[in-house]
Amino acid sequence: MEKHRYKIITLCGSTKFKEDFLREQERLTLAGNVVISVGVFGHADNISMEDSIKIMLDDIHRQKIEMADEIFVINKNDYIGLSTRNEINYAMVCGKTIRYMEKHYE
Repeated sequence: MEKHRYKIITLCGSTKFKEDFLREQERLTLAGNVVISVGVFGHADNISMEDSIKIMLDDIHRQKIEMADEIFVINKNDYIGLSTRNEINYAMVCGKTIRYMEKHYE
């Protein structure tokens, strides 16, 4: 039996958009993709984190970007915060395709 190679997509964006992350994860999965998301919705769930935890989570997310074929940016109302901008820049350096949930204006 031949195995299909599914595209791997890592979701990036502010964790305050939890519902959008969950909706896009479902949509992209049902479209036949392997979707990698955030593990903790710090902003949406009001989780306070020590700097060391935030650094670790950022490092984990960079590894998720490395694993992906592309990233999909959750940019509700074209909001892109500093952490997400850093993830986009990292994806660019890694040569990843970058797509956006909403039309993005540079």
